[in-house]
Amino acid sequence: MELKLVSWNVNGMRAALGHGLMDFIQKVSPEVLCMQETKISSDFIPMELSTSGYKIFVNEAQKKGYSGTMTLSKLSSLNVIKGIGNQAFDVEGRVLTVEYEEFYLVNSYFPNSRRTLERLDYKMEFNKLFLEWAKNMEKKKPLIICGDMNFAHREIDIARPRENVNNAGFTEQERSWMTTFLENGFVDTFRMFHEEPNRYSWWSYMRNARNRNIGWRIDYFIISESLREYVKSSDILENIQGSDHAPLILTLEI
Repeated sequence: MELKLVSWNVNGMRAALGHGLMDFIQKVSPEVLCMQETKISSDFIPMELSTSGYKIFVNEAQKKGYSGTMTLSKLSSLNVIKGIGNQAFDVEGRVLTVEYEEFYLVNSYFPNSRRTLERLDYKMEFNKLFLEWAKNMEKKKPLIICGDMNFAHREIDIARPRENVNNAGFTEQERSWMTTFLENGFVDTFRMFHEEPNRYSWWSYMRNARNRNIGWRIDYFIISESLREYVKSSDILENIQGSDHAPLILTLEI
């Protein structure tokens, strides 16, 4: 069976709906759509989504209008897990896991270390705990991890690496963590198929960055090594508008 999974930081669910989210869902028709930075509560699911034919799972932040993850699924699920088991991070609604027969699908929105790096320590503690949590979950079944990790891993993943050394999202700490993460048996699926430069998933709203393609690849589909053989394609849909991020699509044959 072919599965299409999509991940997208929509930068506000209501804004995304106003910019054609439902048209995108109908056109691509993924089996599962994982969205980050939804900024809405589970008590106020828009009618367009609630009548879309998808089952809806939500992990909202305690702070209203902030962060949050949502997963829309047509597949039969076994369980839903919110967070990584640490209240200091789970209050921000950053991790939403749906268990399926063959794998766990982890919808994630990593903290931003912020321009002055005031949240870098917080982020690195989250990253550390996330890796520990992921490896523990993987003992039960393989993982598919998607979402906005809020950093670029390699120089090829950013338009201007030299100018951004040690800036938020391109610090040595964040990049080294990703190297360690992948060395722990995980695969960056985009790089299975694409080694060409100038492929990004996020662009600043400033200085016409998207039209000039001055971007960063900070959104990922990452899988357990044991799922590698089932991956048919992994790509970024750069031409889809509606957010400062582009959606990602992963196709599996399971």
